[in-house]
Amino acid sequence: MAGAIGDGAVEGYNAQFTWTAFFCCLTAASGGALFGYDNGVMGGVTSMNGFLNNYFPSVLEKQNEVNTVGNLYCQYDSQTLQLMTSVLFISGAICELTGTTAFLSRYHGRKRVMMYSGILFMIAAIILAASQTIAMIVIGRVFQGIAISFASVSVPIYNSEMAPPHLRGRFNQLYQLVLTFFILVAQVINLIINVTDAVRWGWRLSLGFAFCPSFVLFLGGVFLPDSPNSLLERGKPEQARKNLQLVRGTKDVDKEFNDLVEFAKLAAECKHPWRTLFSKKYRPQLILSACSTGFQQWTGINILIFYAPQIFLSLGTTKTISLVSAIILGACNHLSTYVSFWTADKFGRRALFLQAGVQMSIALLVIAISLKVLGGGQGTWLAWYILAMTCVYDMAYAWSYGPLAWLYPSEIQPLETRSAGLAVASFSNLLFSFVIAQTFLTMLCSLQWATFLFFAVCVICMTTFVGFFFVETKGVPLEECPFIFKKHWFWKRYANLGGLGFQEKLVLQNKARDALEKGEQPEDMPGMDQAIKDMEAKKA
Repeated sequence: MAGAIGDGAVEGYNAQFTWTAFFCCLTAASGGALFGYDNGVMGGVTSMNGFLNNYFPSVLEKQNEVNTVGNLYCQYDSQTLQLMTSVLFISGAICELTGTTAFLSRYHGRKRVMMYSGILFMIAAIILAASQTIAMIVIGRVFQGIAISFASVSVPIYNSEMAPPHLRGRFNQLYQLVLTFFILVAQVINLIINVTDAVRWGWRLSLGFAFCPSFVLFLGGVFLPDSPNSLLERGKPEQARKNLQLVRGTKDVDKEFNDLVEFAKLAAECKHPWRTLFSKKYRPQLILSACSTGFQQWTGINILIFYAPQIFLSLGTTKTISLVSAIILGACNHLSTYVSFWTADKFGRRALFLQAGVQMSIALLVIAISLKVLGGGQGTWLAWYILAMTCVYDMAYAWSYGPLAWLYPSEIQPLETRSAGLAVASFSNLLFSFVIAQTFLTMLCSLQWATFLFFAVCVICMTTFVGFFFVETKGVPLEECPFIFKKHWFWKRYANLGGLGFQEKLVLQNKARDALEKGEQPEDMPGMDQAIKDMEAKKA
């Protein structure tokens, strides 16, 4: 079978930790650096005087005015400025909606899609660094959006397929670890540029440095071995076996390889993954995948990452202090991600989602009430107080929705809908990123302190939904995840429709065959009798 998520190795698999597998997954995880660097750099760039003077002089004029407390929140209220930020997300969302990413991932292979992503992001970095007009900025952001769309789908699939089965959860979270690290890197670069004489043209350096992680991803797409699963899907079994032996560090991979071959045959039988995903039987996987990554954005995290410098400037701090505050927030975000790395397989995904939901909602409520009572423009002390509460919020996000929002869809999607399901997850994330990035500065100007109250209510609603509808995948073998929906109080009404799915049928037949070969009674699981009948009919 395809492997466990929990701590135990799969019986019969000779799959141990190898540095080759780790290096492959770490290199692929540089795809997270694209998204992370962009998240971290844009907030600083859009607060730099040189950039604002070139493209948004009206915003710079607002900064230079003597502001009252009432309009400090409105310094950066510009639809064009928001569009420049959010166009990345809508271009990526369109890429997912058209099925381009899923198609390329399935028929061109994961590593080739990573290579495409690296090329597009390198082109975007050059365009942005050399831009002379706002149109060039928008074009560069569109290229970035497509590149991030490619990376956000291909990298998690690649890492889950290359990782040893019992380490799949941790290897998948390398993407988020690299993402948060490069948010921090970008914020440090912004600070260094801000305190040097290069500030008038330093924004070009900040945007141009995105070339570096994209070049690493490009090299990975050229030189890394493709995943065995992808090679089997494209009819290359000999190379698939060689690559599996390479990443497992042994030639004894027969059982795992044979299981991968069976799964690849089933995947080939599923000609219409999108139609399958939108059928009633797969409604749980469709909804939870979209909610998992969509909820990530409605926590309000990206508004803090994108606009942290602007938020702290609005509270009356200096530009240098606002950038230092963003760095502290970025460091907190990155370090807290390791909590999930070590505890997700111990305490479970739902437990971290629920605990974090409580912590984030309390922190956001405290921020909202504090801003209401104290008002903006109180100076540095209020900014540091708000920063402390923001760190409390950010820590909870970093060990829950940050890494788990992407891990969860990759676990619950069965083989027959995996590429389409992850494309839906990516689309949901990018679409809501666009909505929030395009409206936040206007919302901050209109609602002021109540903006944080709005996101607190969102987190409370999402946490309630998680408590009722998210299934726990901790310790469940990846191939058996479809069966947990059959026992859920709500989702079972959908999961038990329409007979057995492709993956369910293979899992049950394998279990039945193994049990009968040992002279034992097959395990009592939903659909087992039908699977045995199908197996016997196939033999006949």
